Amino acid sequence: MTSPPASFVHLHVHTQYSLLDGAIRLDALFERAAAFGMEAVAITDHGTMYGVLEFYQMARKAGIKPVIGCECYLAPRSMTDKTPMDAKEMRHLVLLARDREGYRNLCELASRAHLEGFYYKPRIDKALLERHCGGLIALSACLHGEIPRHILSGRMDLADEAARYYQQLFGEENFYLEVQHNGIPDQERVNQALREMSGRLSIPLVATNDCHYLNAADARAHEVLLCIQTGKTVRDPNRFRFGTDQLYFKSPEEMQRYFADYPDALANTVAIARRCQVDFDFGAYHFPQFSSDAAHSVDALFEEKVREGYARRMAVLKARNEAIDEALYRQRLDYEVETIRKMGFCGYFLIVADFIRYSRENGVPVGPGRGSAAGSIVAYSLGITDLDPIEHGLIFERFLNPERISMPDIDVDFCINGREKTFRYVFERYGGGDYVAQIITFGKLKTRAVIRDVGRALDI
Repeated sequence: MTSPPASFVHLHVHTQYSLLDGAIRLDALFERAAAFGMEAVAITDHGTMYGVLEFYQMARKAGIKPVIGCECYLAPRSMTDKTPMDAKEMRHLVLLARDREGYRNLCELASRAHLEGFYYKPRIDKALLERHCGGLIALSACLHGEIPRHILSGRMDLADEAARYYQQLFGEENFYLEVQHNGIPDQERVNQALREMSGRLSIPLVATNDCHYLNAADARAHEVLLCIQTGKTVRDPNRFRFGTDQLYFKSPEEMQRYFADYPDALANTVAIARRCQVDFDFGAYHFPQFSSDAAHSVDALFEEKVREGYARRMAVLKARNEAIDEALYRQRLDYEVETIRKMGFCGYFLIVADFIRYSRENGVPVGPGRGSAAGSIVAYSLGITDLDPIEHGLIFERFLNPERISMPDIDVDFCINGREKTFRYVFERYGGGDYVAQIITFGKLKTRAVIRDVGRALDI
């Protein structure tokens, strides 16, 4: 039996991708949101967009609307200023993508924060924010937000000034004062001041809970996680801690009990979620473009290169075995060329062959090929692999199958000594930072690491 639609949506949530800070696994998050009858839920990891794609796909699968956001770190001065004061005075700001423009701006902010503003944390500044504020809804964030910090320091004049700044920057309908119920005494002072500010400046309130873990019982485990992050133990009286056990994924009923006297703060969560609409297109491929000269189309150049490479390979094979069944090889080659052309992957093969050629010509050791790509005689002819697929009985359809169209996946191994040459070549040849990136992997705390790290955090 499904729950009736809830009158509250969590818009401030830190998932497992707020590394060593958020402890909410995505699968459990959507189970809980569905059980609460929530029509939507947001992701607002600290300074990063790592988890957005997985979050989006899992939300859609669960029938819950994904609201894509980020809790940014805002530098007190410029993001290029990097002194101890700049680290200490960082402020938080929650940004939610209202549309595709907002999503692009979030990506730009998060990327620049890491590449240019990183100092202990990935930081942005107001100058950058002003250039990339389109399509975004902003929330004033937790006690580490600029407005709450001014309130707690007794400077309501500066708090009002900051609120007016954000209201003007994002637009009256796109900036909200964020109230929370988290058991922290300072939060109660901030909530009262924000409620008065809302009436004074006509800025709407929105209720959140700054969720860092899923269940109330997870608070102790989250403390240990913070100890692992900071290299402290639970016995250290000066360790970083939140000072509350209330930062869990609360039910709509719990939120309603506290915020009954806050006009529209709960209803605004649903209204904001409904205004946020970002969709991804998974039905089209977005390949880098291989540029060919005016005399050749990419498809024609692909076939020319394949045929030339095939002739070289066949000469070597025939020298080793004069009785080789060349007709079998040619038939396989023709089939693969036609299949790759029909599937639209000619440029992809030319690009991979190009940077492998560059690597070998510039002294970067390259592996002979592995995985399903080794089943392609086209890859063999282009020098992408060094294994004869027919001699080894390898099947092309494990790599590309016209009956089940999917992206080709060519695994290429480069020696660690010199691989930066290959990356630099691809970066410069195929469009720079707008089109070329290295990928990252996330380490997970698995059994052995958990025992070691948790034991250290517990001072055992």
